[in-house]
Amino acid sequence: MCHMFFITVLVLLGAGLAANSEIHSLTCIYTALSKPDGTPGIHKFTAMDLLDGRAIEYYDSESERKVPKQEWMKECLSAEYWGKGTEEQWLESLMNRKRQNDSVVHVLQGMRGCEGKMQPDGTLKFHRAMHTYAYDGHDFLSFDSKNKFWIAAIQEAQLTMREWDSDQATKERIKRYLENVCIKWLKMFLVRGGKQLEEAPPPVVYVFAKKAKVETNLILTCLATGFYTKDIIVRIKRNRRVLAKEDGLMSSGGLPNGDDTFQRRDHVEILKSDLSTFICNVTHEATNISVKKLWGKKLCCFSFVSFLSLD
Repeated sequence: MCHMFFITVLVLLGAGLAANSEIHSLTCIYTALSKPDGTPGIHKFTAMDLLDGRAIEYYDSESERKVPKQEWMKECLSAEYWGKGTEEQWLESLMNRKRQNDSVVHVLQGMRGCEGKMQPDGTLKFHRAMHTYAYDGHDFLSFDSKNKFWIAAIQEAQLTMREWDSDQATKERIKRYLENVCIKWLKMFLVRGGKQLEEAPPPVVYVFAKKAKVETNLILTCLATGFYTKDIIVRIKRNRRVLAKEDGLMSSGGLPNGDDTFQRRDHVEILKSDLSTFICNVTHEATNISVKKLWGKKLCCFSFVSFLSLD
């Protein structure tokens, strides 16, 4: 399954059936500390499996058990899988190489996974691989799966890069996982987790304005929230023309709400005296939902009138 180079945590992620153009990601993020720092809830090692930014599996060095974060994950894997897990102690050797002692806490973070793009015929095609490390908050190493070599982000990573580059068998195994095995698992869970997407709520859309720093201006905001998956199209129209970055449009991108759903907030600064018609148009392809909201010229939060909502 997921033959991690340094971790044995299995990356098994699920997604719902998606629109043909949708890209899904299957990733594992993990953090290792050189020693416990005494902070409650902060463990020497943690790993989290994510689908499109949504947690589906969790492991930490205190419980030493893999925990499903979604009900359907329990049904997909055997009871033996959800038993005791392990992680290798590899941070110590890296610290020794950097000639650091354990007087302070050092942190190594990693992210590994793949992206798959749904094709018109319903197949999932490899899109991109991700395999990176950061040390004490700075980029450290990354793996180029296409060309099968490691890239050192800083001088201190050169020695590790040369050592890992000499291990051809491991590089072949990592490439095979990232470009093939990872996509196979993702493809399987597109089907297994399909019901989750079918039951996913549509986005709730608000359009409102508040005062800007410039007295003659307003900040017009379009907010879409409560949806899954995170990919969503948000457009603010002024008299039917879609506003862009050149018009001062800014976007938060897809952000987690904390309840397994996502939100996105786009805003633009306009004149108070502008009599144009402003419409927020939101399209969520995963659930085939399109929502339009007309700004009702009112100030402050969630002042809006419904213009049109299409299933």
